[in-house]
Amino acid sequence: MKKLLLLIFFGISQVFFAQADCATALAVCGNSNITYSPTGYGDIKELVNSGSCIDATGEHNSIWYKITIATGGTLTFDLVPNNPDADYDWAVFGPNVTCGSLGAPIRCNAATVIGVGPSTGLNMTSTITNALGGTLTPYCKYLDVLPGQTYYLFIDNWVSSTSSTTAPFSLTWGGTATLASPFTDPNTQPYPFNPPGIPAANPADPREVIICVNPAVFDFNTLSSGILNGNPNFNVSYHTSQNDALTGSNAITVPTIVNTTSVYYYSIGYTDPANPISPLNKCKQIGTFKFKDGKITAKNATLTQCNNNNAGTAIYDLTTADVIADPNVTKKYYNTLSDLNAGINEITNPSAFTSAEATIYVKVISSFGCTAIAQIMLKFHPVVVVSDTTLRSCSIGSSPSTASFNLAGAIVTTLNGAVKKYYPSATDAANQTNEILTTGAYIAPSGVVYVRVSNAQGCFNIAKITLVVIPPVYSSTLKDKTICVEDKTTLDAGPGFNAYEWSTGATTQTITNVGVGSYWVKLKTGDCTVVQNVKVYPSEQPVVSSIEISSTTVTVFVIGGTPAYKYSMDNVNWQDSNIFTNVKRGDATIFVKDSYDCDPIDISIVVPNLVNVITPNGDGYNDFIDYSALANKKNLVMNIFDRYGNMIYQIDKFSGYKWEGTSKGGAKVPTGNYWYSVGWNENDKMSTPIKYSGWIVVKNRD
Repeated sequence: MKKLLLLIFFGISQVFFAQADCATALAVCGNSNITYSPTGYGDIKELVNSGSCIDATGEHNSIWYKITIATGGTLTFDLVPNNPDADYDWAVFGPNVTCGSLGAPIRCNAATVIGVGPSTGLNMTSTITNALGGTLTPYCKYLDVLPGQTYYLFIDNWVSSTSSTTAPFSLTWGGTATLASPFTDPNTQPYPFNPPGIPAANPADPREVIICVNPAVFDFNTLSSGILNGNPNFNVSYHTSQNDALTGSNAITVPTIVNTTSVYYYSIGYTDPANPISPLNKCKQIGTFKFKDGKITAKNATLTQCNNNNAGTAIYDLTTADVIADPNVTKKYYNTLSDLNAGINEITNPSAFTSAEATIYVKVISSFGCTAIAQIMLKFHPVVVVSDTTLRSCSIGSSPSTASFNLAGAIVTTLNGAVKKYYPSATDAANQTNEILTTGAYIAPSGVVYVRVSNAQGCFNIAKITLVVIPPVYSSTLKDKTICVEDKTTLDAGPGFNAYEWSTGATTQTITNVGVGSYWVKLKTGDCTVVQNVKVYPSEQPVVSSIEISSTTVTVFVIGGTPAYKYSMDNVNWQDSNIFTNVKRGDATIFVKDSYDCDPIDISIVVPNLVNVITPNGDGYNDFIDYSALANKKNLVMNIFDRYGNMIYQIDKFSGYKWEGTSKGGAKVPTGNYWYSVGWNENDKMSTPIKYSGWIVVKNRD
């Protein structure tokens, strides 16, 4: 272990002083500018007795560079101290010489140029190749160079008892020649290098690598692959100073505590796989960066949503929770803190997350990978309080199974400013489909509707309104009546109603002195009113359909009306039988009435005074039957039949309504008994048929 530590220490020491000796000169890579602050002179004072212009002054704070020419031409440079009081001397050896056999320098300058404009170097105008100290000749003549040539440049910050100023220098190249570099050859560097971190607010400041805690233990190697960007044969090291970065000294090789105030350097180096001693292997490209505190802080937030219809859950958009102002962060949501820490069971639908009241944990990740944790409290808005209710409404007269309901009048909530919408089903109310728009006069049978009640936050609850059609209440007492047309009656709507209104204007339960006609009454029960119609019909008058008269017996046949019938011949004495006997000959009146006992109908009849025996012998007595007295009757006809029922003669107006005991041919009939039948229609409005029948004896003495 002690040997290992010794070797490490020795290696670090050698690297630290290597750039101050020729054998370990730094390679100049390309025509890029160089800034450096030399310290010390290395292990060998190679300029003593070198035959150069600075033999006498020797080495103080020096640096060696090896230059390889890529394309020929002229080569110049400007060496400018960063402090005008600093005094720099230099010498160029070559071409193609080796350390230990450098020979005399081909250009050398030790001129004193302290003061304003202390720059020195090679330019295209000077003709001097060697400027001794004190000559005040800062520039020497340019070099003509060829491809592949190598040169060594020695630079020394001279210090004496009168001048002890040390300061960095800037070295820039000029002329037409170009210097070899692996960083400008696409064959060696096919891809651009990527500087670490992000640009600072001031582009002149070092780039910034984000750390999530400050100070932090940082592994610089995590930057390497990004910087090298896939370029083969390159490596990168990290340092705390520019000089170390240029020389590769004191590289940071293990995770190190870093802060946000120090400047750090990265150094890109090349290794020629075909030539391990190639001067290009010493080329360095350096850059600077700082660490920036990228710690993010998340804050807890609360999301409040609607527990609609008392479902016990709400839909939350977790992405709207104000946990951080940065819009470029990534957020991951978890149900528990343990899930978040384990990175499992992430909520995959944060923009439409259904949940009861709960606490959700969100991991906030910045674009630089810094994280923070916040809680999102899921809360419910106050529940919209509703209650089911019932609406009762009077039935519609034309459609008694339905009623008109004022849905807006249903009290389902006491919430001020509530918005209510009505639907035929609970599903419609939840989905807001098939809204009922006729809320003030909704025609429906008994059933239910649903009202969606919403508050100012858009939360809703659904209440049920039961619709009850109040059936019409009619009077069971009030019935149609039939009365005699000349009579009056009383109509009674019956008790139990709150109000009555008749078509006659009466407001009593009954109306009297009512004649034949149509009437209505409005019956009020509670808040409902129905209209009940009632009719008073005239009784149907009986009609004498026919009358049969046989000798002095009169039989009356009646139809219509309402049996039982009553019969009378004097409108005083009434009988149930329709047969009258011993009726006097001549004119008579028959009266008939039915069970309504209305004014009777009457019909006039004639009971003929018929001769029962005729002796047609021409003596002037009973020679013929004469019914001419009935000639004014309609359809008067008399038929004579023999005892066998054969009609032998018909008396009509052509015979003068007389029969003299002859047959149809005019021959006298034999003495004997004959049956006759006389019929006519009375001259009343019913043309009542009258039938009169009997027997007659004919005595012919011839």
